[in-house]
Amino acid sequence: MKVLFYTHSLVSDWNHGNAHFLRGVMRDLIQRGHEARALEPEGGWSRTNLEADQGAAPVAAFARTFPELVSTRYGAAFDHEAALADADVVVVHEWTEPALVARIGRARAAGGRFLLLFHDTHHRAVSADGEIGGLDLSGYDGVLAFGETLRETYLAAGWGRQVFTWHEAADDALFRPVPSEIEGELIWIGNWGDGERSAELSEFLIDPVARLGLAATVRGVRYPAEALERLAAAGIAYGGWIPNAEVPAAFGRHRVTVHVPRRPYVEALPGIPTIRVFEALACGIPLVSAPWSDCEGLFRTGTDYLVARTGAEMERHLRAILHDRDLAEALAEHGLATIRSRHTCRHRVDELLAIVNRLGLPAATAEVA
Repeated sequence: MKVLFYTHSLVSDWNHGNAHFLRGVMRDLIQRGHEARALEPEGGWSRTNLEADQGAAPVAAFARTFPELVSTRYGAAFDHEAALADADVVVVHEWTEPALVARIGRARAAGGRFLLLFHDTHHRAVSADGEIGGLDLSGYDGVLAFGETLRETYLAAGWGRQVFTWHEAADDALFRPVPSEIEGELIWIGNWGDGERSAELSEFLIDPVARLGLAATVRGVRYPAEALERLAAAGIAYGGWIPNAEVPAAFGRHRVTVHVPRRPYVEALPGIPTIRVFEALACGIPLVSAPWSDCEGLFRTGTDYLVARTGAEMERHLRAILHDRDLAEALAEHGLATIRSRHTCRHRVDELLAIVNRLGLPAATAEVA
């Protein structure tokens, strides 16, 4: 089976966590004997910012780290119809330009012999519903939504014929425990963003670290000057962008990490963690989360990780983990077990193939007819 992914970027993970997931999904498909390749737009903001920030080295590093993955950049003259005609399954990410989303849908509606799925991994369906509602999904066979509440949003709005929950997960070929010499106590990997969690980062990360006097490091991008000043004042080292392939080793050099979800997910899309939760637990590092509702039961709250309802509780949990080796080891062991049993990219490929089987491949149906 030939699977074509329209991505924002596969090569760049600069402020683009979905690249982590798609890399793992594509690698697993290839290992199973399928063909998988990606298309990404020329001038996409993630890769443009990555190259402006880091130069050409990360692109070369991607090719070394993921030699089996192929991503082709397309521009205005690209022949999308030819690419689609060579595919059995096409998955179109929600950051794809609306005109191209519609064009691909028209190709399917006009008799395209490929199964067409729309993939949503963002909160715009509730925070900017006009953008998603304005997309022409009439030619799409189904929608892949990365949480049940997002699936329900699509169904209620009538956006899509059939909508399936397809959570993100950890690429455990990459994300696994990497025992290392400990260099610090706490690490947080994430992007500052658009003010969607500025207050939460202060309450659940910066202030507890400062009060405990921890040796802490933050890695990520889009930190304004004010944020950098607040990190420095709290004694937190800022390391800038980190390639996703280097994250497991970074986790291995620290004793604990935290999860600080963005406000739109907490308030309007409960049950959807960031991919960093899957990846951190897959690396066997104890995790403490700011409040979020695991209404789908993805994890065992209190067993796989701890939840802090306030900044003071975050401080208590961090102190406990750092001073109680048995607690830290139990959290790491249980979190890792849950990932390996339910939340790897292999599991998500199983789910994707089940969806494809349920919907049926148009080419196969045409041949039978």
